[in-house]
Amino acid sequence: MSIWSAIIGGAAGGAILGGPIGAIIGAMAGHFIGKRIGGSEGIATDQVTFTIGVIVLSAKMAKVDGHVSREEVEAFKQAFRVPEGEMKNVAHVFNLARQDATGFEPYARQLAKLFHDKPAMLEELLCILFHIARADNVVHPAELNFLEKVASIFGFSTSEFDRIRAENLGSDSSDPYTILGVTREATVKEIKLAYRKLIKEHHPDILASQGLPQEFIEVANAKLSVINVAYDQIEKERGMK
Repeated sequence: MSIWSAIIGGAAGGAILGGPIGAIIGAMAGHFIGKRIGGSEGIATDQVTFTIGVIVLSAKMAKVDGHVSREEVEAFKQAFRVPEGEMKNVAHVFNLARQDATGFEPYARQLAKLFHDKPAMLEELLCILFHIARADNVVHPAELNFLEKVASIFGFSTSEFDRIRAENLGSDSSDPYTILGVTREATVKEIKLAYRKLIKEHHPDILASQGLPQEFIEVANAKLSVINVAYDQIEKERGMK
């Protein structure tokens, strides 16, 4: 069973989870008759919570510029491997979140609390939101402001957000040092340590063990590629071995 199938129904899971995300799950149960979340065919509650968090925050982000482009919808479907038969489930969560008068902050705070001991998961969620925001080839200032506020709620510092933003803008348009989270004055040892730390924390296998659904692994792989390209650039620039 895919993660998209697992998001339907789940009234018991919503009651256990509580908060605004639990309310969304409960609302889903009132619309669809589906499988309960938590342990059904290997789909863990954390995976479903993460996925609903992605959809809800995507919906809230879409409201900041008042427009959801076809490119954004197609990028979501393709990048996260949403089968056509499951799009109605994803769309329903999206619409519930868009119609909800609650701001994005309560959702972001709940996710920050639920994944407080898994910062790499929160960072990956931000990267997924960046991926969706840039699907139409431009990240609007309002979207960037939204992402910065979510990052702050997640507990990331300004410098950490700068690194995450640089990683998601791509190596062609960003400083490779910023992508690795180091300054140009950093020693070779510091650069190598920063690189190895990022690779270890954001390796898809590590993220999967922490609850990242398989459907989002491609974004993690893309991020690793950007980190590797940045390190290669610095390596060539400095003549590192």
